[in-house]
Amino acid sequence: MTPASRLEDLFTAARMYYGQSQTMEAIAGELGVSRSTVSRMLRDAREAGLVQITLRPPEAHRVEDLGRRIARHYGVKVHVVPDPPEGDQRDRLAAVVEEAAELLDQMLEPGSTLGIAWGTTVAALLSTVRPRPVPGMRIVQLNGAINVEGSGLTYIATVLARAAERWDATVHQFPVPAFFDYAATREAMWHERSVQRVLETQTQATVAVFSVGAFDAEVPSHVYTHNYLTAADLRSLRADGAVGDVCTVFLRADGTFRDIAMNARGSGTAPDRLARIPRRLLVASGSRKALPLRAALRAGVATDLVIDAVTATALLALR
Repeated sequence: MTPASRLEDLFTAARMYYGQSQTMEAIAGELGVSRSTVSRMLRDAREAGLVQITLRPPEAHRVEDLGRRIARHYGVKVHVVPDPPEGDQRDRLAAVVEEAAELLDQMLEPGSTLGIAWGTTVAALLSTVRPRPVPGMRIVQLNGAINVEGSGLTYIATVLARAAERWDATVHQFPVPAFFDYAATREAMWHERSVQRVLETQTQATVAVFSVGAFDAEVPSHVYTHNYLTAADLRSLRADGAVGDVCTVFLRADGTFRDIAMNARGSGTAPDRLARIPRRLLVASGSRKALPLRAALRAGVATDLVIDAVTATALLALR
């Protein structure tokens, strides 16, 4: 018997056993060999690489089910990341941003314009992405970052510089406050040519990456912990029914945002403008982000979603 014919026999036995669910006794009778010979043939088929056995833990099925249910309800492509064994919220966040970094890398191609909304989650993601040059790539900031202390500018400049270095990209910063003191001041700034240039670049984005902010997230959202909002601002937001933000634009639970008073003073990209970007990657981790996440999905801001299983479960529980 030649090696090639031996492999054919092994494959035949393996196909009958694994593909057709025949018993070893039945295979032995059909091939005219003993049962022990069939057992050895199946062993040899595995060792020869003709058979590959994959084990799928119960958690994998649960994660797939969560993803299918969210995708069906909200019309987005969903990647649910299994929870790390015995991990806490920071471990779950690390697993989510690692998955999101790989997905973002697949979205980028030469000539891409990437819109970035700064925040704790996105900063963690950008420190995870693999370095590779993307010819002609541009990065544009989607929301202002200056707070009352002025420190926000340093923060976002560091985040964007890290991203630019990893992709060898050019950066278009948006050097305005995250929230103006007066709506009229924002309107005046929006007439400045330097600001209009950045706003125009935002409209040319082909990919966007962002998260959702929550008032009480397990891993604190940057905008709620670094002197961007006063006590009066928070009272105003709660009075208007805001549950969180996307790109520092505040949303109600139903996804509406237009008549929330704080949004008239904000510099972030509103959901209707965000929705014009072809690929929009929303990354979220933490069960307390479930409510603003639902609001963001209802507002239609995302085409792709990466979350952990705990957050996915909390999101579906809100329905």
